Amino acid sequence: MFTHIDHVAISVKDRMKSIAFYEENFGFKQYFEHDVPGVPALEKVVYLKLGNTVLELEHWNTNKVNAGCHFCLISDDFDGDYNRLVEAGIPVISEPHIPSPRVPEEKGWKRVLFQGPDGEHIEFRG
Repeated sequence: MFTHIDHVAISVKDRMKSIAFYEENFGFKQYFEHDVPGVPALEKVVYLKLGNTVLELEHWNTNKVNAGCHFCLISDDFDGDYNRLVEAGIPVISEPHIPSPRVPEEKGWKRVLFQGPDGEHIEFRG
């Protein structure tokens, strides 16, 4: 049986810009990068880690669009993280609001959605 998601992948146009974006704004750290033989349109694949979360950046030399999905991070300082990202000029897609809690521990949590450099949506809750 499956136990968990290993990683989430997004397409990027400029891997160095995306690596810096996720390291500087969200605390991810790059830990691996490789070529993909036999896929000439895929320049490099880079892996970033935040705790047990792995984000895969696929650097395509063709125009790939991120659409229809997002990933969500948990914040232990929602207001501080929100203000820091707004001050950094990261576009807000959905303003902070309190959604219905899925479990009792989430009662009163806030949710917000930002946009990354390649159109990807980044949610965080806390």
